[in-house]
Amino acid sequence: MGSVEFVKGHGTENDFVVLPDPDGAIDLDADDGALVRALCHRRRGIGADGVLRVARTDSPAAAVAGIDAGTATWFMDYRNGDGSLAEMCGNGVRVFARHLVDAGLVAPGTHPVATRAGTRWVTVDHTGPVTVDMGPALIGPGSSTVVDGVELSGVAVDVGNPHLACVTSTDLDALDLARPPRFDTSLFPHGVNVEVLTPLTQGAVRLRVHERGSGETRSCGTGTVAGAVAALHAAGRGTGAVTVHTPGGTLVVGVDGATTTLTGPAELVAHGTWGAPVPATA
Repeated sequence: MGSVEFVKGHGTENDFVVLPDPDGAIDLDADDGALVRALCHRRRGIGADGVLRVARTDSPAAAVAGIDAGTATWFMDYRNGDGSLAEMCGNGVRVFARHLVDAGLVAPGTHPVATRAGTRWVTVDHTGPVTVDMGPALIGPGSSTVVDGVELSGVAVDVGNPHLACVTSTDLDALDLARPPRFDTSLFPHGVNVEVLTPLTQGAVRLRVHERGSGETRSCGTGTVAGAVAALHAAGRGTGAVTVHTPGGTLVVGVDGATTTLTGPAELVAHGTWGAPVPATA
């Protein structure tokens, strides 16, 4: 197929190429995700941490993903920058919702968005912060990782995708997160997102993250939630509000007994046309 329109957006500098593809006509799986890698390349492409395809829940793309639409009309088909699939993206779903409002596909308000991790309800207006109900975050077993030669202890946290959140007194700025951290593949057979963060102090933490399939990113929504839950857990608490300072900006996580919420900015910064060949679904 020919050229396609795209939107560029970010949430606390975790940036995405948004692909409006309501009928699921673009084949994002062709050549092992080659189009996604090309779009996300920061020298030869548009540049992004990942791709958000905007598809209807009755499209072939949603059917292939096995999406249970429920009440949702729109499916966020998220791909990491290396072309691999991801279950969920907390910053991405806020940007996705902002696009839905900006494009006139939904009115401002609270709407369901279908993801591979289930339906997420997002509250969004034309401007201002966006809040997403991220669902419950489940604390798993303790584990460890090696980051830049430093062994760190952490806890597994499931936020619809796998995380290993490490609360540490180690100087975060001294760690090189460009290279993939080592981790226990028996506990995380499909890979894991690794967060390193400071202990909870006056309701706030600092956090950096290495995302599987993308490398170190300026921010990670699900990782922010995982980090907040781990920080509360390390402080002997199961609920509360945590302000999380990432390299890309500040987010607020709410944790109660039933669910978690993530609130932060979502910006659309550019619209354009991708002129290179785009593979179409059969």
